[in-house]
Amino acid sequence: MNTATAPLSRTTVTLHWLMALAMIGLTSVGLYMAEFEVWALYPIHKSVGILVLLLAVLRAAWRLKEGWPAPTGQASALQQTLAKAVHWLLLLSTLAMPISGMIFSGAGGHGFGIFGLTLMDHRLDPNKPGEVLPLNAGLSELAHSLHSLIGYVLIAAVLLHVAGALKHHLLDRDASLRRMLGRSTP
Repeated sequence: MNTATAPLSRTTVTLHWLMALAMIGLTSVGLYMAEFEVWALYPIHKSVGILVLLLAVLRAAWRLKEGWPAPTGQASALQQTLAKAVHWLLLLSTLAMPISGMIFSGAGGHGFGIFGLTLMDHRLDPNKPGEVLPLNAGLSELAHSLHSLIGYVLIAAVLLHVAGALKHHLLDRDASLRRMLGRSTP
């Protein structure tokens, strides 16, 4: 069986789908929180985001160790370049999203942790109850802008990735999607 039709490892498939579900979920919740100012979800969003960062680091290390899967069909040089660009955007944005979120929250004085375990404490303002003192307001604003921008880049990359997977499956009729579902192909 050649590498283009061999099934991907369980680790590769599992990391792919865990990261996909986590990033789609966190991005959706993030958009909801920001739009409707649902403050109660922020601690959960931050906690899950930190755990997703650990998963993203594991996935990036696995991808660097294993390399990119061989293409399952023929594609033009432009299509191959676009596919690589989208895959790199996905990989890098899954790392940059939680990092920018942690910097945004930490530098803004809001702190963060994992389900009640404080990793960086809030900096409460002793003169204004309920308010925080930023560590670095400029850095927090920059990280907030990046977190938002990366979120929209991630959404675009996910949509392009899904469109590419559907193109491979429905138009090219190659094994890309079946392989990512952990199935062997003829």
